[in-house]
Order: sequence, then C-alpha cells, then structure tokens
Amino acid sequence: MTYVITSACVDVKHKACAAECPVDCIYEGDRTMYINAQECVDCGACKLLCEVDAIFYEDDLPETERAFLADNAAFFAEILPGRDAALGTPGGAESVGPVGVDTPMVAALPHQQV
Repeated sequence: MTYVITSACVDVKHKACAAECPVDCIYEGDRTMYINAQECVDCGACKLLCEVDAIFYEDDLPETERAFLADNAAFFAEILPGRDAALGTPGGAESVGPVGVDTPMVAALPHQQV
C-alpha cells in the first residue's frame, strides 16, 4: 500500500509534502508531484502537510481519483516523454531533482488556475 497524490496537486505543487518526507520519496514532475511506492514507508507525514488535500492513502482514494494510483506507478515504471529510460526506484528525489515531465495522463489534463 502507498500514498497517492491526486488531481488537486496538478499545477499547484506546494512541495511541503516533499520537504516533510523522511525517506525523500516524493518526486517532482512538470505539473505535479509523485510518490514512489517502492520507497514510501507509509508514515503519512506528507498527507498531514498537504495544503490542498491532494494526498490519500491508497485504500481511501475517492472513486474520482482512482486513476491516479496507476498513473503514479506509471511515472516510475514507464519511459516518459523526452526521457531515455524509466525513472525506476532511484533511492531519493533529491538526488534526481525535478524530472521536468509528467505522465501522459497528467500532461493531458486541463491547466488549473492557482
């Protein structure tokens, strides 16, 4: 099980969640943040600090946000546009820095006013 960042984060990216994460498992895409399920220790610190209530425990995802579970996994498992390889499990977001791209699902979402 893992935590998942949902649509409320798209085009917002406050990043307080990433700063609080004790295992550095929250990665920055172009328009949103993504939690690496392989690195997450399910502590919930990110959820407590999310200013837009975009983070849910997998079992608590609203039905309208369920697609973000598979999409979050795809961010790490698939080769994203403009990249040569899948991100995988690099062992910490800080060493990777902003990835600069999103999954096709997030990239296709309409832009939100922030």
